Amino acid sequence: MSPGDVSSGGTRSTGPFTPARILILVVAVLSVVFIAENTDDVTVRLLIPLVTMPLYVALAVMFVAGTACGAYLFRRRPK
Repeated sequence: MSPGDVSSGGTRSTGPFTPARILILVVAVLSVVFIAENTDDVTVRLLIPLVTMPLYVALAVMFVAGTACGAYLFRRRPK
C-alpha cells in the first residue's frame, strides 16, 4: 500500500470542514470584525504622497493583498 492510499479508519478528516479550514474561517471572521471596528480616518504615506482615508479601507486592502499572496504562494500545483 502506498502512502497516497486512503484506508478506512484513518485519522484524517476528509469532509468539507477540516480543522485547517475551520481555523482559516475563524481567522478571516476575526479579521473582518477587526476591520469593521476601526473606522477612524488615518494618514497613510504611499511612497511619496500622504493620503487620508478611513482605517478600515487601509486594513481591507492589506487583508486582500495578504490573502492574494497567500493563495499564490500556497496554491496546489497540478502534477
